[in-house]
Amino acid sequence: MEMLLLFLEMFHNMAINMIIGGKEATPHSRPYMTVVERHMSNGRITYCGGFLLREDFVMTAAHCTGSSYKVILGVHNREQLVNTQKISVKKTFPNEGYDNDTYRNDILLLKLNLKAELTSSVSPIALAGPEDGEPQMCSVAGWGRSENSGKNLTDVLMEVNVTLGPCEFENGDTYFYCSTGRDGIGRGDSGGPLVCGNQVYGLVSAKIEHFDIHLFARIQNHSEWIKKIMNDV
Repeated sequence: MEMLLLFLEMFHNMAINMIIGGKEATPHSRPYMTVVERHMSNGRITYCGGFLLREDFVMTAAHCTGSSYKVILGVHNREQLVNTQKISVKKTFPNEGYDNDTYRNDILLLKLNLKAELTSSVSPIALAGPEDGEPQMCSVAGWGRSENSGKNLTDVLMEVNVTLGPCEFENGDTYFYCSTGRDGIGRGDSGGPLVCGNQVYGLVSAKIEHFDIHLFARIQNHSEWIKKIMNDV
């Protein structure tokens, strides 16, 4: 636990994180990808990634806090929003086990005010369940900072392949999937899906820059909670 807290303190103190080794995704090849627009109490607007679970639900990271939210669906280039769908969020459901210090259970469900119109560029993705086992070869995508974009988010959706391995800290594998190495996620990618095959196994939670460790919150642990929220609302 102490090692994880030290790592995450280092993460919080990093000024810039970058997607390294990524490439531009084929436009609309990931129709579940969502821009999550966070409206802060001070009037600022910041962004996270997310993904469509159903016409009326998006998932993102619980640490992507905001006073209110809107989601933008069908986006490839953030500067070209023609034919995209922008929908306000009616209600938020952070996982009850989320720990802001350790990022454990870093999952947030967003109930949309309106149902999204499903098209070739807007469609949900399935979640892996407990029976689906442990993945190894996966990919992540987002509009986070890249090695070429400096302090700004990228205009176009970027993607990168990652190989999962053991999380080298206490109880890490209980709460996270981990990858190591230069290639991976960056600031602004939080909440985006960890896709293995055609299913989501986790979501982008944090990057420990100094050690090149990428953390993805495990979703399989929360299948029953997710189903209950989506069925009861």
